[in-house]
Amino acid sequence: MSSPDPESAAIACIEAFTERFNARDPAGMDAILHFPHLILADEHLVIWKAPGQLAPGYFEELAAEGWARSTYYGKQVVLAGATKVHLLVEYSRDRADGSEISRHRNLWIVTLQDGRWGLKQRSY
Repeated sequence: MSSPDPESAAIACIEAFTERFNARDPAGMDAILHFPHLILADEHLVIWKAPGQLAPGYFEELAAEGWARSTYYGKQVVLAGATKVHLLVEYSRDRADGSEISRHRNLWIVTLQDGRWGLKQRSY
């Protein structure tokens, strides 16, 4: 059986991350990331050198804002190679009743490292 093409592997990686994010599972999310993991939030670069970097209370803060889950609408490949895929990711943060709190479009980069596809960089 052949391994998935880079684009399919990258999309599957994002879907697995989404599943773990919605389950409020930081360890599961970390298992999908490659480290160091880069986050470009506005003009600030954040580098997570190892697992366990998600801020304590992160999901509690989201829930306090009404968040119940995130829904991903688009995972558009904008650049792909054998070991790296750049995607434009569109998702919403939703309340329990399904109403939308906010919608986001970000660039995410998924890479193949040590034989495993993982999320390497996110830009917000």
